[in-house]
Amino acid sequence: MYLIVGLGNPEEEYANTRHNMGFNVVNRLAKKYDIDMSRTKFNSIYGTGIIEGEKVVLVKPQTYMNLSGEAVREFYNFYKLDISNLLVIYDDMDVEKGSIKIRKSGGPGSHNGMKSVVSEVASEKFPRIRIGIGKPLYAEEKINYVIGQLSVEEAKILEKRRGRSSNSNTRNIEKWY
Repeated sequence: MYLIVGLGNPEEEYANTRHNMGFNVVNRLAKKYDIDMSRTKFNSIYGTGIIEGEKVVLVKPQTYMNLSGEAVREFYNFYKLDISNLLVIYDDMDVEKGSIKIRKSGGPGSHNGMKSVVSEVASEKFPRIRIGIGKPLYAEEKINYVIGQLSVEEAKILEKRRGRSSNSNTRNIEKWY
């Protein structure tokens, strides 16, 4: 079983922002594999299903980004998973816009949602998919940049990448790292 978590912010006003790339990939996976995402537990929206013969739990924490780890920890403990079967998908300013980076493990970098996940599961030894959103022109614009609405051009670039992320499956992830 795999726990696939997309990080994002829960309110509609954040739906089309750079910070919701994780939610968007989970939504695409749910649609592609006909996984009903209407259940709630542990302050999250989730659904269970099968992807490429593997049971998966798709999760979108509703805690807001900076507390995402609380919801992830609850699911992780509930299902008693091996840490390597946790996959977290999120936006990353440290990755070039439109690029995807896949890592087997590692630190959270500057991402507060990942800092929360790493802290709550007490490990950095889980795979993650980082969707590059690029950086703002000025460092002091970081917050407004990540929660800002996507331009039409950015949306097209990132839509292609979200599609590539959701076209991947749990077995292929091991090949990537």
